[in-house]
Amino acid sequence: MHALKHIQAGVLSIAYAELGPAHGPAVFLMHGFPYDIHTYAQAAPLLAQAGCRVIVPYLRGYGATRFLSADTLRSGEQAALGADLLALMDALKIPSAVLAGYDWGGRAACVVAALWPKRCKGLVSQNSYNIQNIATSMLPLTPVREHMLWYQYYFHSERGRAGLEKDRAAVAHLLWQQWSPTWPFTQGVFQQTALAFDNPDFVEVVIHSYRHRFGLVAGDPAYADIETQLAAQPVISVPAITFDGADDGVHPPSQTAALAHRFAGTRAHRVVSGVGHNLPQEAPAIFANAVLELVGL
Repeated sequence: MHALKHIQAGVLSIAYAELGPAHGPAVFLMHGFPYDIHTYAQAAPLLAQAGCRVIVPYLRGYGATRFLSADTLRSGEQAALGADLLALMDALKIPSAVLAGYDWGGRAACVVAALWPKRCKGLVSQNSYNIQNIATSMLPLTPVREHMLWYQYYFHSERGRAGLEKDRAAVAHLLWQQWSPTWPFTQGVFQQTALAFDNPDFVEVVIHSYRHRFGLVAGDPAYADIETQLAAQPVISVPAITFDGADDGVHPPSQTAALAHRFAGTRAHRVVSGVGHNLPQEAPAIFANAVLELVGL
């Protein structure tokens, strides 16, 4: 990944990598939890070589991205992630772009696509419609699905907070193994990403994220209006390509069919065999080609 740039955007100083021609069609590649920008180490150059201007930011709480004020709530709520992406686009003076991501990053992209469709030329999202329905978050799933979400319930407790603080890398490594059981990632690849978890706000942002989505803690009042809009489960009207990994250990493809009605525009959904939860890193060419379809190159 190229040398990092930094820009003040909203409540953050965002660290990001930028590849490709400055005047190419803009693409934002958004990483998830517990990953970082190295997710796109192979996909980003493919897009840059095709002529795209590629922006790959560290999310709040990751890598070299920092909050500007000690007083800002270290929120990990979905509204904050979407607002951060929008603020970054504004700071870079990019009026619209193809937005692509998975997990937390895919959620940020979905939020912008749903609420500010003029800013999104197209959406690539793993696991389809990634906006949380917090109102229904306390309804139990099947025991098999609940088992997959063990880490979320762990983070609801102070024991879980202490466990994450004690060994961030070990928690993340286990999740990588469980979520992408057929991905033979090396220890070197993992360690490259694990450095991003040393961010001083990582634990607070993660804990807030997994408590807020269950309605266990309040959100940042600065994003209350956005959260209200997201509670209505707004449809996504922009052209979209969505994916599931056939081997995804946290979000099985069978969960996606029920989300189709959340897309009001053109949408293609694809299940990729031999891939788990981290599609951009496990199958970078497939992900990059989907982005290029929406860019039109």
